[in-house]
Amino acid sequence: MGYGVGPRDPNLRLDHPWQHGRFSLEIGSQHVWRMRGGSRDRFNVGGYYFQVAPYEYGYTDGWMWDNDDIILYLDPDHDGWYLAYDVRLGTYVHVLYLGP
Repeated sequence: MGYGVGPRDPNLRLDHPWQHGRFSLEIGSQHVWRMRGGSRDRFNVGGYYFQVAPYEYGYTDGWMWDNDDIILYLDPDHDGWYLAYDVRLGTYVHVLYLGP
């Protein structure tokens, strides 16, 4: 997937953005995180957990949840969402921060 959904996409509307707080560690292209287990429903990066947006599950079929590197970005169009970029596969998905 590329980053191509519109700012009013109903699939990314959250009733309570930032319900679990905000990811307070470094994000952006200079900060690569190694996934440390889980699945698209709940995966671990550095002791913090995220969930892939359910309607984007199919884009993560090839992700290796225990050792792929990802880069996290704040989604400027959708409050409460981050974008996770899988370095190995070159795919983006929306992810929700679940907390430590």
